[in-house]
Amino acid sequence: MTKIIMHNSEFWAFRKIQSLVGLEIKILKKQVLNIQNKITHFENLYGNRDRDALYGQVDDMELLEWEGEIETINRLKKKLNSLSKHIPLAIFAILTTALFQLKL
Repeated sequence: MTKIIMHNSEFWAFRKIQSLVGLEIKILKKQVLNIQNKITHFENLYGNRDRDALYGQVDDMELLEWEGEIETINRLKKKLNSLSKHIPLAIFAILTTALFQLKL
């Protein structure tokens, strides 16, 4: 699990981290969408079959690109899932703690 520890009473620093994480999530979502479009295009042309069924029917470079896109989208989705679920909650906890401490 990802753990972020910050010792800073400056509220802007927490906001900046929150903003950067949000930007990274937005970029990852756009990358996933672009790659999904490539995968869908390939599968519309050749069908959604396994590699062995496509062997000899599809250009080898296209087949390698399709497999690479599937691997890439899986890695990006894993990163996106991690950021979307864990980091915002951690930042919220940090911000809440910081605000509580500033009021004291």
